[in-house]
Amino acid sequence: MTTEFRETLQETFGSAYAIQRELGGGGMARVFVAEETALGRLVVVKVLSPELTSAISAERFRREVSLAAGLHHPHIVPLLTAGATPASSPTGSLLYYTMPYVEGESLRARLSRTGAVPVADAVRMLHEVAEALHYAHGRGVVHRDIKPDNVLLASDPSSSRAGHALITDFGVAKAVRAASESSTGTITHAGVALGTPAYMAPEQGAADPDADHRVDIYAYGVMAYEMLAGRPPFQARSSQALFAAHALETPLPLGDVRADVPAELSTLVMRCLEKQPDARPRNAAEILSVLEAIPLSGSVPSVVISAGRTGVPSPAPIPTPTTSDVGASKSARRRSRPTALTVAGLVVVVAASLFAWRGRPG
Repeated sequence: MTTEFRETLQETFGSAYAIQRELGGGGMARVFVAEETALGRLVVVKVLSPELTSAISAERFRREVSLAAGLHHPHIVPLLTAGATPASSPTGSLLYYTMPYVEGESLRARLSRTGAVPVADAVRMLHEVAEALHYAHGRGVVHRDIKPDNVLLASDPSSSRAGHALITDFGVAKAVRAASESSTGTITHAGVALGTPAYMAPEQGAADPDADHRVDIYAYGVMAYEMLAGRPPFQARSSQALFAAHALETPLPLGDVRADVPAELSTLVMRCLEKQPDARPRNAAEILSVLEAIPLSGSVPSVVISAGRTGVPSPAPIPTPTTSDVGASKSARRRSRPTALTVAGLVVVVAASLFAWRGRPG
């Protein structure tokens, strides 16, 4: 099947791309490396799963990806193109999108290889990820699947981005969500949830329609906790148990897990992990301010990345986003919403999306 699928994909691309190898993928997509022959550069091709493809409008997906391709930031891997394999092919019509290939490893691979990250390195990487979130949220784009697998650590010595963190798949969740809303099918009907249970905020796991950019801040907190503790706050559980843990359980304080984490950093991470969105940092700009004030022993790493070195100026601080994708804050209602309602929502979303996560890496 793998060989047949690869041949089908190559037939779709013709001479425009030359498929080299498959990188793998999760429950949402299969991932390939290909050469864009006209420019002689490597790209990553991600092919959406049949379940996901059947639930969304192909034309709307292509339009939304083209809009997401407008995100240009030193710490975001840009989207390049989107398309579909022919309906007459052996695999049927499947949607795909392409991104530049980044030489290096994912943060997931780094954590698997070395365990917990040194504090100075963690602060630098977390600052870079927060810069990307600040930029994207200010333009109305929420990632909805922040996790170590979607953070790449560039290693190409010929690039100004070498050694820095870059977020991949930014804008894809928004494209899938928008395309689903314009299709006869829906993501829920297809049994596919957007996000990864180990990193999903309580309101995201409960399918709260008011969920906004703060789901990324929560996932960022989970990832930061994992980087510093060597493990996520909740682990080795089923998808249902993870949803419940995010909604009901309080993680062990980061300072109790690792003594050399500065108090300011530990407090920031735990704030990001608050159950109620209003208790978290309001936006990534607030996170950046805290990170820049954290005292580190020895020489401070380059936590304030000079984005101008790559020709893209760092965005100025902005207020909490208010675009349609980010959504207006429902502060009063969230504060009064009982925990029981969140649990009820979790039961519903688990029933709708369980099979999509079966075997999905956390």
